[in-house]
Amino acid sequence: MEILTQDFYNRDTLTVARDLLGRHIVRRVQGRELICRISETEAYIGRSDKACHAYGYKRTKRSETLFAAPGTAYIYLIYGMYDCLNFVTEPEGEPAAVLIRCAEPVSDADVFSQIRFSCNFDEMTAYQRKNFMNGPGKLCRALCLSRGQNGLSLFGDELLVTQGKPAKAENVKTGKRIGIDYADEATDFLWRFTLSENA
Repeated sequence: MEILTQDFYNRDTLTVARDLLGRHIVRRVQGRELICRISETEAYIGRSDKACHAYGYKRTKRSETLFAAPGTAYIYLIYGMYDCLNFVTEPEGEPAAVLIRCAEPVSDADVFSQIRFSCNFDEMTAYQRKNFMNGPGKLCRALCLSRGQNGLSLFGDELLVTQGKPAKAENVKTGKRIGIDYADEATDFLWRFTLSENA
């Protein structure tokens, strides 16, 4: 299992956001190993992006992790109920990250479905299948991630990203990011990347 190195994250955030598609997140928790394939990402760049928590290099208790070394997990809470997983990018001190919006199981899908819905994968309803891991909050729940793991290194034992099967350029769709209507001109940035074959 080839783990992505710090050099992978220490690059332009848009490049990393595209390049993460098809990679595998590995989460080890309570003696289990959960593996899923990244299928949707969004880029956030503090120096120029009003949708970023650290826009204009603003440092707060919540955004402090964005200034950490590349390859750090930035996990924050939205709407008072959903945790969101991001990977810090670019050199330390440069606030930027990639939000992981969606993924699909690679390892035993029953483990994920038991965590999400307390049933096996083939017992899920059509609604549950559609809403399995198709959003950042749902993904964090499936991976047993919360703000307690904020600041975790992606090079340890608990959470890491492996080579997986990188997406080909022709299989990547770009579009506007979701839920950032407040961000003025940044609402039109085409900084959302999706695997075209992702159901």
